[in-house]
Amino acid sequence: MNENKSLSSGRKSSLSWLWILSTVVLCVVFTAASVPRAEAQSRDLDTRKYTSIIQNVFDFIQRHYVEEVDPKVVFEGAMTGMFNALGDPYSNFLPESDMADLNDTTQGSFGGVGLYISKPVGERADGKPSYVEVASPIEDTPGWRAGINPGDLIIEINGESTDVLTMDEVLARLRGPAGQEVKIIIRRGEKLEFPVTLIRAIIEVPTTKYAMIGDTGYLKLITFTPMTVNRAREALTEFKSKNYKGLILDLRNNYGGLLQSAVGICDLFLDGGVVVSTKSRIAGENSVFNAQKSSLVSGDIPMVVLINKGSASASEIVAGALKDRGRAYLVGEKSFGKGSVQQVYPLMDNKMGFKITTARYYTPSEVNIDKIGIPPDREIKFPEFTADDAEKLNTLINANKIPDYIKAHPKASAMEIEAFGRQLSREYQLDALLLARLIRNEQNRTTIAPVYDLEYDVQLQEAVNIIRQGGFRNLMQTSKTLKALQEEASQEDIPLAS
Repeated sequence: MNENKSLSSGRKSSLSWLWILSTVVLCVVFTAASVPRAEAQSRDLDTRKYTSIIQNVFDFIQRHYVEEVDPKVVFEGAMTGMFNALGDPYSNFLPESDMADLNDTTQGSFGGVGLYISKPVGERADGKPSYVEVASPIEDTPGWRAGINPGDLIIEINGESTDVLTMDEVLARLRGPAGQEVKIIIRRGEKLEFPVTLIRAIIEVPTTKYAMIGDTGYLKLITFTPMTVNRAREALTEFKSKNYKGLILDLRNNYGGLLQSAVGICDLFLDGGVVVSTKSRIAGENSVFNAQKSSLVSGDIPMVVLINKGSASASEIVAGALKDRGRAYLVGEKSFGKGSVQQVYPLMDNKMGFKITTARYYTPSEVNIDKIGIPPDREIKFPEFTADDAEKLNTLINANKIPDYIKAHPKASAMEIEAFGRQLSREYQLDALLLARLIRNEQNRTTIAPVYDLEYDVQLQEAVNIIRQGGFRNLMQTSKTLKALQEEASQEDIPLAS
């Protein structure tokens, strides 16, 4: 009897604990389900609250500010502030001029005269007018055919002095529908001035430069636009017709461009397989991009990719894919480290818009390089002036001796440049070879720069040597994927137990 009571009591106790446990589990499940819902509802309430406040403040400014304010100015200021608040340098509001520039780049062409230009911001230190300077004409464009040279000043556009125009206003006057006239006045040197009438044409954004270095093809990608893949294909076809034995792909100072263009470039070198994947906050928007089968460039062609700290975004997608897939050997310096993807959304009939980060991209070995960069397989750095040299170099720059020399000797040979470098070296106690490189850079700035400069480009020299020395397949066996490199780095950071 007592035994039965005890058993009955035990069963009741077990059932009680079972009910309590079930209740706790249900509470946990309910809480887990309700917390995200509650947080979402709270965010929705906050969103409506702050949206209402922004609208009220906007209306208050329009009614009560001491002077009438253009609503567009207030709107653009508010938009700029919202995107700045994200703390993301790649997410920003795009006013009309920025949206127009971005459209030109992403579309790959625009109506214009074909000149790269620059303009000082604010008043010049020497008190001279802030005229527009031609950095370089784009080959086979109206500006190039008119004989406009690097270093020429554009002092007037359609009767307006460029001294008083902003850069946006200058671009608005030079660009426009193809077939229309643009009248400018050019100043060359100290005294020569002459008028030039240009007829706007459709200008293709330059994306490639290429040439043969002996039996090695050299292809430089300037940016990634809708035209880049076709122009690169043309270059590679020409290399093939000249029986090239190796390939150098130069991605230095290439800030990026279109994701699809980067994938298209990888199609030329990879025979199928993953190029890059993108991952966002919304799982349904994640994507994997694969190369097409049958690459244009045979896998037997040794390939070196040049990168530096100016190689970013789409450039890093290409470099990362070719490295992780074991297709190319990387030479130069660590890349910039921009591993995020932006989308552009137009506003006001595409007159303005905004650019916002929507995802991060990952290389074939599942590595994101944001704020990390891609290390080269072989690091080659340009010699640099030391901190102790800074004061001497500043004195040299202020003396304006290098620009004056190039003005007097625009076609100076390598021997003449090196001789002048030695002369400056004795005078300023600076490295002669570094000075010679500064002189060559000034020469390239004021003339149509060559496709490559094998005399002073130490990174390119190394790339050429790697291909010519042979044994490329063995060299590639020492190359590691980015995932392997990051894992090694993380293990090195773990302190050993004592």
